[in-house]
Amino acid sequence: MPSNSDQPDVIVVGAGLAGLVATAELTAAGRRVAVVDQEPEQSLGGQAFWSLGGLFLVDSPEQRRMRIKDSYDLAWQDWQGTAGFDRDEDHWPRRWAEAYVGWAAGEKRQWLREQGIGLMPQVGWAERGDGTAEGHGNSVPRFHLTWGVGPAVVKPFVEKLRAAQQRGLVDLRCRHRVDELVVTDGAVTGVRGIVLEPSDVDRGRPSSRTSTGEFELSAQAVIVTSGGIGGNVDLVRESWPERLGAPPAFMVQGVPDHVDGRMIGITEQAGGSVVNRDRMWHYVEGLRNWDPIWTEHGIRIIPGPSSLWLDATGKRLPPPNFPGFDTLGTLHAIKATGHDHSWFVLTQKIIEKEFALSGSEQNPDIASQSVREVLKSRLAKGAPGPVQAFVDHGADFVAATSLEELVAGMNAKTPEPLIDVAAVRRTVEARDREVANTYTKDLQIAAIRNARTYFVDKVTRVVEPHALLDPDNGPLIAVKLNLLTRKTLGGLHTDLQGRVLREADAPHADWRPVPGLYAAGEVAGFGGGGMHGYRALEGTFLGGCLFSGRTAGRAVAAQLG
Repeated sequence: MPSNSDQPDVIVVGAGLAGLVATAELTAAGRRVAVVDQEPEQSLGGQAFWSLGGLFLVDSPEQRRMRIKDSYDLAWQDWQGTAGFDRDEDHWPRRWAEAYVGWAAGEKRQWLREQGIGLMPQVGWAERGDGTAEGHGNSVPRFHLTWGVGPAVVKPFVEKLRAAQQRGLVDLRCRHRVDELVVTDGAVTGVRGIVLEPSDVDRGRPSSRTSTGEFELSAQAVIVTSGGIGGNVDLVRESWPERLGAPPAFMVQGVPDHVDGRMIGITEQAGGSVVNRDRMWHYVEGLRNWDPIWTEHGIRIIPGPSSLWLDATGKRLPPPNFPGFDTLGTLHAIKATGHDHSWFVLTQKIIEKEFALSGSEQNPDIASQSVREVLKSRLAKGAPGPVQAFVDHGADFVAATSLEELVAGMNAKTPEPLIDVAAVRRTVEARDREVANTYTKDLQIAAIRNARTYFVDKVTRVVEPHALLDPDNGPLIAVKLNLLTRKTLGGLHTDLQGRVLREADAPHADWRPVPGLYAAGEVAGFGGGGMHGYRALEGTFLGGCLFSGRTAGRAVAAQLG
C-alpha cells in the first residue's frame, strides 16, 4: 500500500460497483488510486451486493436460445419510448443512453464473461409496458439474471481491487467521509473530510458517524461514485415531482442508510451541475421486511402478471396497471387515489409460481451458485422459502378461506376500514367469469395468456388463468403493498467521458467540464445525469454502473497520459 506521503493519481469517492469498476480500469492502466468510502470495509460493493443481479442485454445468446428475436433497433425504440426525453438537459443523457444500448447489443456480453460474470440460461420479461409499440416497456424479454445474483457481480471487482492493493496501486480508506471537494484555480484537486470511528457492524446495517479526526487527499482527478438518494427519505420527498402527486407520508427503504445523496450537494458546491432531480424510480410492490437489516428495510415483490391489483379502497387499478408492466405508471395511479398503499389479491396457486423477491439475501439458492440448491428450491411444493417466510412472519400478508375473512383482514391492516367486501366480490367475480374462454375483453387476462406464449414464462413464471374464488386454488391471499424507495434517475451532469459539467448560459451540449472532476454510477444518473429519462426498462441499473464506471475509469487513465 502506498505510504501517506505518496500522492495518488486519482481519488475515487465511493466503493460501490461503479467505483470498483472505475478503480479496476485505472489500476489496469497502472494508475495509483485512493478509494475513500464512509462505510466499513465489509460493505465493499455498496447497493450492488444486495441486488438480484439483473442485467439488460440485447440479442444475446440466451435470448436466441429462447427464440427471442431482439435487435438494437427494437431495444432503442423501447428505450426512447420509455425514457420520454423532452428537455434541453437531456442532450447528454440521450447520448449516454444510445451508447449504453449499443454496448448492451454488442460488447457487453463478452465483457461480462471476461470479468467472470456468468448468467442464468432463462431470460426474464420485466417492465412489459403500457400496451403500445412506441410507448414504455420491453417488447421482448431482456432481463438476464446473474448466476450468483448481486454478490457475483461485485466479486470480480473486489478481487481486482485486492490484487491492485498487493501491487501498491490502491490505497483503500474506508470510514473516510468526504465533506468537501478541494478546488484550486477552478479545478478539483482533492478531497477533505473526517475519519469516522471503526465499525464492525454487519454489511448494510447503519454505522456510526462519530468522528475521530480529519483528512485531506490530493490527486490529479476525482471520480465521484457515491450512489443516489434512496436511503435518505427526506431528500426523496424534497425531490418528489408534482406529476406523481404528493410525496408519500410513509415509504419503506429499498437501500441501506448510507445511500444518503450527500455527495450530490458537495459536488454542486465545487462547481458541478445537477440535472433531472425530479426523475426517480421507486417501486410500488414493497414489503416491510420482517427481518430488517437497515432502517425501514423494504423488500420488493417481483410479481408475475396474475394478481388482481386493488387500490387502498378496494377498487381495481385501471389498465395497463398490471403486476410487472409499468412501475411509474402504476405509482402515478396509486398516488392519484390519495393513498400511499395498494393491495394484491391472489391465490396460493399464484404465489407458488409467480412471487419472487428482489435482493441477493432473498434468493439464497441462486446466490449459492449450486444447481442442486436451485432445483431443490424451485421444484419443491409450495411457495419458495423466502416468500413463505414473509407469508408466515410479514406484517403485510393476509390469508383466508373466504373473501369476507380476507377483506376483514385487509381492513385490520389500516387505521380505519377502507374496503367494502361487496364491492370487492363484484370485482373478483367479474374477473373470474373472464377466464372461462381463451379470448376475453379483460386486458389483464389477455396479458396473462400472452405471457404464457413465451415458453419460459409458461413453465416457470406465469400460472394458467384460473378463478380466484375457486377453493381448489386457495387459500386466498392479500398483500398490502407499500411504496419502496430505490433509484435516483437524475444526477450529476456528465459528458460521454464521465466529466462533470459546469452550468453555463448556453445549450447543454455546449457546457464545459469542471477540470479534474468526473462521476459515474447512480450519482450521475447512470450516465449524463439521467440516461433512463423518466422510466427504466430494468436490468439497466447494475449495467449502468458497470458501463459508466468503466467509461470514467478509462477516460481518466487516458487523460493522465
